[in-house]
Amino acid sequence: MGPLVAAAPASATDVQAAARGRARYAKTGPAYTCAVAVYADLVRYRELFANLFRREFQAKYRSSLLGLAWSLVNPLALMGVYFVVFKLLWGGGEISYYPLYLLAGLACWIFFATSLQAAARSFVDSAELVKKVRFPRQLVPFSVVATQLVTFASMLAILIVLSLAFVPRARPYVALSIPLAALFVGLVVGVALLVASLNVLFRDVEHLLAAALLPWFFLTPVLWRFADLPERVHRHHTLLELLRWGNFVGPPIYAVRDALWLGAAPRPADVIYLAVAAAASLALGAFAFSRVDDRIAIEL
Repeated sequence: MGPLVAAAPASATDVQAAARGRARYAKTGPAYTCAVAVYADLVRYRELFANLFRREFQAKYRSSLLGLAWSLVNPLALMGVYFVVFKLLWGGGEISYYPLYLLAGLACWIFFATSLQAAARSFVDSAELVKKVRFPRQLVPFSVVATQLVTFASMLAILIVLSLAFVPRARPYVALSIPLAALFVGLVVGVALLVASLNVLFRDVEHLLAAALLPWFFLTPVLWRFADLPERVHRHHTLLELLRWGNFVGPPIYAVRDALWLGAAPRPADVIYLAVAAAASLALGAFAFSRVDDRIAIEL
């Protein structure tokens, strides 16, 4: 959903910060025996993580006059195009406050898609640094996701303001969007770590992901909702159930968006699905990383 900027070359500051992390890392040992340890390194090596995040953020907006504002242009422009095509030209169902519905879904999807695309190449793009110094390497894809998170947080803040201003019925539930969005971030972090780890071993992963994201987007209820599908579609109950619950991005988007738009509390099934999916994603991402950690520098 937009061009990605390649990671900046490793600077002396990055190498020095990684070296300091290596000194501490050598004392604790490289093996990860539980998923929590993989993510605890975000706190233990926060100085290194801050340097990596700063490098990614500066690379993304280098020589840009508007800086972060460019990240907001993409979802807003897409919202305008999809609104015209699907709502005005095609009729687009009976979704009230459709621009807000659309923008909330796009904000979640763009954060998910751009994070996965960037994370898939994160180890490859940072190969110079990864091969120079031994440090908690999971911080590399984490820093990439954190860069995309800045845009997502900005969009969420805008959506909250718009919801409070234009959707009075949603005001009692808007605050729920913050913890639900935090769970969604956890889901994205876990999947991003999984994708980054697999791409170290199988470089086809990044290409398969790029090919899958477009059809995946249209099968996800961002532009549409299940309640507005034609009657003939509802006859295919098994297919609908697969689309509704088999797509692990769908229920989380419903949960976050409903808090901003629906005028009622998000459905418990969607919230439970989001919480379970986030936990499973974090565990799976940590498991995959622990399996390839010792091979990353060799494979690169």
